[in-house]
Order: sequence, then structure tokens, then C-alpha cells
Amino acid sequence: MKRSVLTRYRVMAYVTAVMLLVLCACMVAKYGFDKGEGLTLAVSQIHGVLFIIYLVLAFDLGSKAKWPFGKLLWVLVSGTIPTAAFFVERKVVREVEPLLTDAPSPLAKA
Repeated sequence: MKRSVLTRYRVMAYVTAVMLLVLCACMVAKYGFDKGEGLTLAVSQIHGVLFIIYLVLAFDLGSKAKWPFGKLLWVLVSGTIPTAAFFVERKVVREVEPLLTDAPSPLAKA
């Protein structure tokens, strides 16, 4: 598997996680303080589009890494839980890096 598949997933995992936190803050402002209704609408639409891209890229990574369905589902669902994507992304990177074909070998460093 190429490193670019993992890189695309990592970028979208971070972007989706940050946008979800921003969306949560906007929701608190909208429903808790009656402020930012227009901002909440814009952020929710942007987050929705980015989340769909995240799902596609996570599915692509999972299919290339040959994950079982349960693991793929957990990675996909982690994008809906605030802050979970940060932790899941780190775990995914540790598990997928040994599978990369263009990763430098340990002997190349010596």
C-alpha cells in the first residue's frame, strides 16, 4: 500500500475531528446562548461534506489494509464522536505503517 493512502486518511481524520469540535462549539453557542445561527449552518454544511470525504478515504484505507468489517466500522464511526478520531487515527497509523510498500527499510537508516 502506498503512503499517500495513509496520508490522505490522516489529513481528513484531523480535519474532520477539528470541524466536529467547531460544530459542537457552534451548537452550544446556538442553543445555549442564542447566538451564531448562521455560523452553525455554515459549519454544519462544511463538516457534512468533509465527513463524506473522510468516510470515502477511511473506506479506501480499510479496503487496502484488508481490515475486518468490525474494525472498518469502528474507524468510520469514530468520525462522529468528538475527539475520538484523534485517538483512532494514531492507532490506525501504528497498525498500517508496517504495511506500506514505499516505507524506508530500517537498514537504509544505517
